[in-house]
Amino acid sequence: MMSQPAIWDNSHDQPGQRAPLVLGDDSFAAITERVASIAERPKPPRWWTVTFSISLALTVVLLAMLAYLFTVGVGVWGLNVPVAWGFDITNFVFWVGIGHAGTLISAILFLFRQKWRTSINRFAEGMTIFAVICAGIFPAIHTGRPWFDYWLFPYPNQMQMWPNFRSPLMWDVFAVSTYFTVSLMFWYVGMIPDLATLRDRAKTKLRQIVYGVLALGWRGSARHWHRYERVYLLLAALATPLVLSVHSVVSFDFAVSQLPGWHATIFPPYFVAGAIFSGFAMVLTLLIPIRKAFHLEELVTTRHLDNMAKILLATSLMVGYAYGIEFFTAWYSGNHFEAFTFYNRALGPYAWAYWIMVFCNVVVPQIFWFKKARTTPWILLVGSLLVNVGMWFERFVIVVTTLSRDFLPGNWGIYKPTWVELLTLAGSFGLFLTLFLLFLRFLPMVAMAEVKSVVPRAGLERGPHRGHGQYWGEIPHQHEEILGGENHDRR
Repeated sequence: MMSQPAIWDNSHDQPGQRAPLVLGDDSFAAITERVASIAERPKPPRWWTVTFSISLALTVVLLAMLAYLFTVGVGVWGLNVPVAWGFDITNFVFWVGIGHAGTLISAILFLFRQKWRTSINRFAEGMTIFAVICAGIFPAIHTGRPWFDYWLFPYPNQMQMWPNFRSPLMWDVFAVSTYFTVSLMFWYVGMIPDLATLRDRAKTKLRQIVYGVLALGWRGSARHWHRYERVYLLLAALATPLVLSVHSVVSFDFAVSQLPGWHATIFPPYFVAGAIFSGFAMVLTLLIPIRKAFHLEELVTTRHLDNMAKILLATSLMVGYAYGIEFFTAWYSGNHFEAFTFYNRALGPYAWAYWIMVFCNVVVPQIFWFKKARTTPWILLVGSLLVNVGMWFERFVIVVTTLSRDFLPGNWGIYKPTWVELLTLAGSFGLFLTLFLLFLRFLPMVAMAEVKSVVPRAGLERGPHRGHGQYWGEIPHQHEEILGGENHDRR
């Protein structure tokens, strides 16, 4: 079979013809070999070892900072009166937002039958799990006495103390824990057929046992596929409302307060759009170098990059619109406190952070109006990195500038992060990358079973206008029986 070149651009559309989602050798065996060989390598690549060592060192730094915090107290942070929230809640909202792209790609695009998601959904789902783990650290440690966090859970106890369900902290506990549970189930259920493939290909007894236990006895029978698809659909339907509800609940941490700049009904949709925006930026930031390092250009094609850049551009416009509407409503309301809050953001002591946010989140993504920018990996990488920086500063601006100057000038104060907070932020990135690199090393990073279902030879694209010969630019190849020797690889 002839192989299509990896540099072939499939991002162009032609009327009446569908561009293939997978390039090169799209046989089931080739896809299996391409993905499974990454986890089956006896030794990881050198770049993986170096990166893992750095991220593990940062994780140790995070643990050291947490131990120091628990020993001394939250006084090691730069919090003061009136800024009672700083890097802790800023990082929490940032990491929760990062996790939203995984659920969007996995659940919503699945329900809308967007088949291009199949090459990137596993990658994004894993990112979701690890981002939510990082996010969950900060609400737990920002209370000052984290060893009493079990008081947040409603259980019968001898003290007859019950949580205050009017507290936004309680809403975060249940929202984030529910989101993590459903996302983990969705991620794991989707991996079961691919784990069975790794089990059947395992060359050592230990790998057979581990992957065999994780595969839950999967044999690829019609009954197994029927149950799998039914559960996957139900989990997708369950996870879809979470994309809207979880970050809306996080926005209520601010919106239920009486502070000007926070007390706004625009916060739930504003936060959801920002979460999807930052999440897709993080997917691109991680996916582009990993795609190059593991030579996955034929699975994660130019069309995938182009589609994600379009979503990044669309959500950037939503976020920019929200920035503008905030200033308009502050002016239109006639409330002097509300107007001053936004004047202070743009021209006050934290103006530098505000304009970094605007530049990175509104100005930079406008380059993705041009197809050349959407399909050039290094431009996408730089743009997504800047968006991640801008979205972190958005959280910082919302949290700190509003608290630093409230109703009474006598209460005003300036917040400056300490070295403990800076190292904690760096350590959270280390934890995220450590978990992510372990995922790349031992689990299938691409959903093999789902990718096989969208290639032309799977028979799912056949029709009067979608047969093999109707794919534009297709290089002729010999007919291969789909139900032949490669059928077992589809598990």
